[in-house]
Amino acid sequence: MRLSALLIIAFTFFFAAGASLVAANFSVTLIEESSEIGVRNVLDDKAMPWAEVEADGLKVTLSGTAPNEVMRFNALTAAGSVVDAARIIDQMEVVAQAAIAAPKFSAEILRNDSGVSIIGLIPTTTDRDAANARFNALVGRENVADLLESANYPSPDGWEDAFAFAISAIEKLPRAKISASAGRVSITAISDSPEAKARLETLLTRSAPPGLNVTLDIAAPRPVITPFTLRFQIRDGTGGFDACSADTDKASLRILNAAKAAGATEPLRCTVGLGVPSPRWAEAVDKAIAALAKIGGGSVTFADADISLVAAEGTDQALFDRVVGELETSLPDVFVLDSRLPKEVDPNAGPPEFVATLSPEGQVQLRGRLSDDALRNLADSYAKASFGSKNVYTAARVVENLPADWPTRVLSALDALSKLSNGTVIVTPDNVSVSGNTGNPDAGSQIATLLAGKLGEGQDYDIAVVYQEKLDPVLGLPTPEECESQIGDIVAAGKINFEPGSATIDASALGTMDSIAELLKTCGDVALEIQGYTDSQGREEMNLALSQSRAESVLNELRARRVLTGSFIAKGFGEESPVAANDTEEGREANRRIEFKLIRPELSAQDNETGLENATETSDIDGSSEPTQEGN
Repeated sequence: MRLSALLIIAFTFFFAAGASLVAANFSVTLIEESSEIGVRNVLDDKAMPWAEVEADGLKVTLSGTAPNEVMRFNALTAAGSVVDAARIIDQMEVVAQAAIAAPKFSAEILRNDSGVSIIGLIPTTTDRDAANARFNALVGRENVADLLESANYPSPDGWEDAFAFAISAIEKLPRAKISASAGRVSITAISDSPEAKARLETLLTRSAPPGLNVTLDIAAPRPVITPFTLRFQIRDGTGGFDACSADTDKASLRILNAAKAAGATEPLRCTVGLGVPSPRWAEAVDKAIAALAKIGGGSVTFADADISLVAAEGTDQALFDRVVGELETSLPDVFVLDSRLPKEVDPNAGPPEFVATLSPEGQVQLRGRLSDDALRNLADSYAKASFGSKNVYTAARVVENLPADWPTRVLSALDALSKLSNGTVIVTPDNVSVSGNTGNPDAGSQIATLLAGKLGEGQDYDIAVVYQEKLDPVLGLPTPEECESQIGDIVAAGKINFEPGSATIDASALGTMDSIAELLKTCGDVALEIQGYTDSQGREEMNLALSQSRAESVLNELRARRVLTGSFIAKGFGEESPVAANDTEEGREANRRIEFKLIRPELSAQDNETGLENATETSDIDGSSEPTQEGN
């Protein structure tokens, strides 16, 4: 009885424990399922299908790959709205994000009379201090405004070349804005004249590093023309301008059309400038040229509002009077007409004259008649100041009874002669004649303006100036390829020798270096690579070092001769690229050489075989453990 009671009690306890265990297990399962389902539903509602949910008892584990950190945080927040946040275990990952892109580096440099300003974003690797040092040297430290920011990112391709070229360009341009970015430079500038504009464009284009995209916008302001001058002549039925000025492009077109109608032949050119005496300038010129055409020959000259019309000798008096009368009544206000019909002169009368000639070699001769010793000394000194004291020969004689304005006419003629490359001026009491050749397309206009201003109203002068491109100091600049060819001619006539076993240029080669330097001074900023080569005798690494030293010696010799070498580099190639066999002395001597090559953008393998070759006498170095073998 006693044992049965104990068994009953024990069985009761075991049954209760089992029931409790079953109930607890059921409760845990229910909690897990409800938590997992609840969290999954809220994540689906939030459009987060990438999130995986797994419940383990009271713990809820979130896994999967979130698109970004924001989505990961939103998933945790959504799950926390269903279950206690302390029960959530975060095992989610985030998609790897691409590295933050480097910013766009750019700089803008402004220069004017007040100084230099630079603003922009540059890499920290760019030498900002060196740039500021160049600006300080250019305009003074107090006139430099440095507004640059920097970022710690690598320099993009083409940035350093663009930034360096922008600084170099601003040193050449006193009034400019330059924008630089990786591989690109944009330059906006103002020049003093069309000639200066052409020179700057040539200089900047040639000095640009290979592969750099350079955009140039250089403006040349309109010149101030004083006096505002125009001169048109008709000879033998053919018309032409000695000088032509207009205030606008429209006025220029009207004047040129009037000249064509009067028999002028191409090419015709009219300078657009400032200083016009009346907005009706083109109308007055049009009428005056038409009147001259009706007369049939002669010249018409405008000096500001004063008009001088000189008919050709032999013009019918009645025709002259009628045409001049019509012109006087039709001219716009302000303009004043002075007309003359010259009388025929006996060609054998021999009027007094002064003649000055300028040869293509720069030699000047003064002949003819001068009014006194003081004028002869003055003309001689004036010519020597203009053309050089060693280039002037004076053989003029002093005579009496010359016109009172003879000194003015003589000095004005010499001033006009200085505008030519070669030519002649002839001064008579009634006329100043200028003829010759020039490389300045505006020389005729400048001479006409000069004579109109100095000789005075109503004075007659003739101008027959021919522009020749080969004399133009801008168009006459050799191209880089022409410089390359001309250096080739120089080095073909004389070798650059080195002292045996060293990088010292032999004294016999200094004349060749002088000739190369003089040529390079006319070539502008041409980009050249000076390459050194040796033969195969001696150790390879020592020959490479020797070739580098010799190339640098040539570069230093050019610098010593004041050649601008900023676009030059020196590089040694040692035994590479032999041009002859190294098994004979003649072949080794040919291989010991210096080559000048243009640095071309995207140089191809075929182009790399061309260039300037200068067979320079060198010597090679043998191994350090054996005696040195020297070339001749």
